[in-house]
Amino acid sequence: MSETRATLIGFTAVLMWATLALFTAASGAVPPFQLVGMAFVIAFALACVWWWHRGVAPWRVLRLPAPVWALGIGGLFGYHFFYFLALRNAPPVEASLIAYLWPLLIVVFSALLPGERLRWFHLGGAVMGLAGTAVLVTDGGALAFKGAFALGYAAALVCALVWSGYSVLSRRAAHVSTNTVGGFCGVTAVLAWLCHGLFETTVWPEGASQWLAVLALGLGPVGGAFFVWDVGVKRGNIRALGASAYLAPLLSTMILVATGFATASWPLAIACALIVGGAALAAKEMWRGG
Repeated sequence: MSETRATLIGFTAVLMWATLALFTAASGAVPPFQLVGMAFVIAFALACVWWWHRGVAPWRVLRLPAPVWALGIGGLFGYHFFYFLALRNAPPVEASLIAYLWPLLIVVFSALLPGERLRWFHLGGAVMGLAGTAVLVTDGGALAFKGAFALGYAAALVCALVWSGYSVLSRRAAHVSTNTVGGFCGVTAVLAWLCHGLFETTVWPEGASQWLAVLALGLGPVGGAFFVWDVGVKRGNIRALGASAYLAPLLSTMILVATGFATASWPLAIACALIVGGAALAAKEMWRGG
């Protein structure tokens, strides 16, 4: 598989993540950990169907060294755990912006990988993406970081470090088949349900539309996306992928505008220019085939 093809496959995860807000809103009042548990059960079922279709024996796929299990479960479950912890202990605008340091961190950390080199346009594109995201999440207003929310801010930073670390370290485990992501999804589902039992009250979706939204989450942004992202970070241009990930909040907002959940604004237009420009700049090598 060529690097360009793998990068484009990985980019479909960004497109899926852009639908996260829409499908989450459409799923009703289902608590976060319960929703994650339901979505990852669907993702695990999807993996089981794929294994059966490809004639893959699950026990062979899941016979992995402990460090690989730790990386996969730590990445998928750890990201969601610390993200929800951040949202519970800090205002969502500030928490979301800190958590969205992960694309920038992927670009920076990728310089530590064998055979990779960080160039000015990689870092410049990622910084432009972060600036655009700041405009987007604040709607052109000011941020208000306060010491009282230190726990939430710290959890958001850990969230960013967990996902960027998982993405970059997955490159070091490129020999491990993407089929193994199904196993990570299964364990993450179990852990999410345990957290749900400890911290939440069960609320089931109401009506077919909310159940379909949950199904869409499991097939897409909280499930299927992790399989294609694995292909991208292992075999694609990881720096271009990292910077392009800032397109997710932008596209998400545009989808919400198109579906009537949000309104268009000048900050959205400015964010669009910064994020799209940053992604194009960071992917400069890929566009010229270098």
